[in-house]
Amino acid sequence: MVSKAQGKTVKTRRVFYIPGYDPIHPRRYRELYRKESAAQAAISGYEIGLKPKAGRGNYGWQVNAEIDGQRVTAQVEVLVWSDIVRESMSSSIPATYWQLLRTAWVYIGSGALWRLMRLRKGPVIAALYPVGMLIAQALLAVALGLLAYAALGALSDHWAARLAFAALGMGLGVALLRWFKKKDGKFFAYYLMHDYAYSAATKGANPPQLEARMATFADAIAAALTDDVDEVLVVGHSSGAHLGVSVLADLIRSDRVAEGGPALGFLTLGQVVPMVSFLPRAERLRSDLRYLSARDELAWVDVTAPGDGCAFALCDPVSVSGVAPEGKRWPLVFSAAFTQTLSPARWKALRWRFFRLHFQYLCAFDHPRDYDYFQITAGPQTLAARYDGRPASKSRIDQAVSKYTSVAA
Repeated sequence: MVSKAQGKTVKTRRVFYIPGYDPIHPRRYRELYRKESAAQAAISGYEIGLKPKAGRGNYGWQVNAEIDGQRVTAQVEVLVWSDIVRESMSSSIPATYWQLLRTAWVYIGSGALWRLMRLRKGPVIAALYPVGMLIAQALLAVALGLLAYAALGALSDHWAARLAFAALGMGLGVALLRWFKKKDGKFFAYYLMHDYAYSAATKGANPPQLEARMATFADAIAAALTDDVDEVLVVGHSSGAHLGVSVLADLIRSDRVAEGGPALGFLTLGQVVPMVSFLPRAERLRSDLRYLSARDELAWVDVTAPGDGCAFALCDPVSVSGVAPEGKRWPLVFSAAFTQTLSPARWKALRWRFFRLHFQYLCAFDHPRDYDYFQITAGPQTLAARYDGRPASKSRIDQAVSKYTSVAA
């Protein structure tokens, strides 16, 4: 049954934000919310402000807003797994190149890469970028070493000198590789390589450490569902979308979403679900996608944009994974339409800033239509009520594409 609170006006809300594969402290999301909510409020003509979160527990903040003449209080919490991300990124340069080979083999050998290319080219290019960049860095390091050896070799042909020149050339090549890694905040090659390698290492299965963390996420959300609030909203961004799918599927399976409790909303933004669900051992995720898509305990809305080259824009994550059941209800898939909701000047400024655009869903829009992150998280309507009757985007991709469709027993 759909919760009786689904259509109620919201005065109080609990929001749980699940980040993507991001090693940064969650204060980054608070500052982003503070800055962008103020900008959106000025554009759209409502009031919104942040206060420190009361009590212990997950990192978060309190939002007080007045939208459409109604006051709403929301407590936003970040479900942190950045420590797991940082640990997975602590690889040496040789280990990262080994990850490159292993990850490429998993996606190419399984056939997942060719299937993904049938969806959207952008995220596949983003996946290939670190491979190309790391290979280019290695070739430049080799070239530098050979040039140094050739230049110094003209000074002497004595074997000892030649050996010293070779060692110096190798040292310069290694130094260049270390410089590239140090400057990865500009190149993003190591970061993206670690991101794709994380799921590829287990061919789509969740590592035990991540499963344990997801169980704590489920406990936090379950506790909120017993609070005296009008809505509990879970937001999964990027890789956080497929974590949210499994967390909520576990909650509903274990009967921790009571009828008559707070409305339960699930908002996925900039999702990259196929990067995992198309892998051979992603049975757990495919099972959860199939299960969640037919449930009436929640409302699930999936927002992407073709302008976001890092997301599988307008790809229904359930259908393209080949696990859509009879009676499928979710998700409602539509576009944030960056080219229409951002001003021409702002779109021109952001168009080639791919990582910034991947976070645009959490930011202000110059000409918002029916997608406004701050009205969703701090406004007076539940997610279900806000998008009740809203049609899915006609250009969405909803046919089965994945080679692997097996699900967990």
